[in-house]
Amino acid sequence: MQEAQAAAARGEVPVGAVVSDAQGLVLARAGNAVEATRDASAHAEMLALRAAAARLGGKYLAGCTLTVSLEPCAMCAGAIAAYRLKTLVFGAYDPKSGAVEHGPRVFSHATTHHRPEVVGGVREAECAALLADFFGRLRDA
Repeated sequence: MQEAQAAAARGEVPVGAVVSDAQGLVLARAGNAVEATRDASAHAEMLALRAAAARLGGKYLAGCTLTVSLEPCAMCAGAIAAYRLKTLVFGAYDPKSGAVEHGPRVFSHATTHHRPEVVGGVREAECAALLADFFGRLRDA
């Protein structure tokens, strides 16, 4: 939530992500940076995954957990599978752009080579409220 709140304060969609190892040590954390970088792929998940892999010095994050405030989109779900994460934990569900429990349901396809354990809805109300407040302020502006 801290990363999501920090992203909102920077004018980014308030999504935050943390990658931790099997012992719970935080390897990387990030908030959305799409606007600041002018990079459509600068989602919190992508930034945290890249940073965690760089910190570990490898291309996979086996045994690691990604915790993110919003259900990942198709791009981020694909990256989660590619990085071979053990667990995905997310807060708010995203019926419009989510790709884990909604839309393409990336991990349910037979062609998906790796499927993490998925735990959705953690602190869901808090995560959803942060997003609703952010978009409400944009509409009012």
